[in-house]
Amino acid sequence: MYNPVKITESIYYVGVNERRKTLFENQLPLPYGVSYNSYLVTDEKVALIDTVDVCYFDVFLKKIESVLGNRPIDYLVINHMEPDHSGSIRLIKEKYPDVQIVGNAKTFEMIKGYFGITNNLYEVNDGAILNLGQTALEFYMTPMVHWPETMMTYAKADKILFSGDAFGCFGALDGGVIDNTINTEKYWAEMRRYYASIIGKYGVPVHKALEKLKPLEIAAICSTHGPVWKENKEKTIDTYNKLSQYEASAGVVVAYGSMYGNTEQMAEAVAEGIVAGGVKDVVLYDVSKTDASFILSDIFKYSGLVIGSPTYMNDLLPAVEALLRKIETRAIKNRIFASFGSCTWAGVALKRINPVAENLKWDIVGSVEEKQGLKPEKYNDCVSLGLKMAEKIKK
Repeated sequence: MYNPVKITESIYYVGVNERRKTLFENQLPLPYGVSYNSYLVTDEKVALIDTVDVCYFDVFLKKIESVLGNRPIDYLVINHMEPDHSGSIRLIKEKYPDVQIVGNAKTFEMIKGYFGITNNLYEVNDGAILNLGQTALEFYMTPMVHWPETMMTYAKADKILFSGDAFGCFGALDGGVIDNTINTEKYWAEMRRYYASIIGKYGVPVHKALEKLKPLEIAAICSTHGPVWKENKEKTIDTYNKLSQYEASAGVVVAYGSMYGNTEQMAEAVAEGIVAGGVKDVVLYDVSKTDASFILSDIFKYSGLVIGSPTYMNDLLPAVEALLRKIETRAIKNRIFASFGSCTWAGVALKRINPVAENLKWDIVGSVEEKQGLKPEKYNDCVSLGLKMAEKIKK
């Protein structure tokens, strides 16, 4: 029924696409869907690299059988135990009872915990090699990219890196799998949003993993989400390298909450000042309207961040508070920061916002606070704050 999708003469794509789910991990919007990628390496022995969400097992099995026919799977390599990739382990084991599950010690702890499986386990460590015949699989431990058991698998003969969630992105695959056969434009922003939302906290482990992979000659990257990166493999690695080091381009995110429009007017005035100061890349987000994953994606993209909130119940507007907690969790580094707030009788917003920037050791440009409606003096202060931000950004 399914035509086998070849990556090389001996490696096949057998992943599936998810277009019905609206929220990834029940929290992150999926405007373009998402793919769950799995791969078959065929030689004298057969290795399946990761599985897919259990909801798609029927389609998954048909794709496997389109490649193997009645041949068994000898090894099931688990690079990552998150359920969107490990969900079909039990069913694969039922279909292929003699399959050996390949992973590390932490993998096996999770397999036992999730599935109660304790037999036919083949443990590998950093640098271990599994021979399938002419093809050798070499294993690289990459802990906390972005779970403790994560590892990568390298097919030496074909120079293919099976990278787990690393180098992945949101977006289902629309008819093609390899990047040189499809329009990849939508995937780059979705790669940054995926990183910012899911992996962003683990910049140091990601950078360590990239350093470990440097000696490898890589012909293509086969991650568990998104296209197979062949033509754009260098761009993909460079993107993850910059994200892992919190590198950013010259631009500013202005994220604000506003109950009745007064704080929003302050946001507009700050943005006017930034643009007047010569910075073109400015994006404004109403945090009550836009999902935080899109805001975080641009915070990873741009070097400047301005956050504003009204005082609400002697605290921040809840959506602003939630965004700040997400920023703190990801420990985003090296940003230029400013803030603004409004109140009716007692201002608290700046006392809640600014300590976050201080704890992250950001370069703080200044703050503006207004009582009740925005008045000309404070409007000018907001514009001036934007001008100061632009000056810092341009430096």
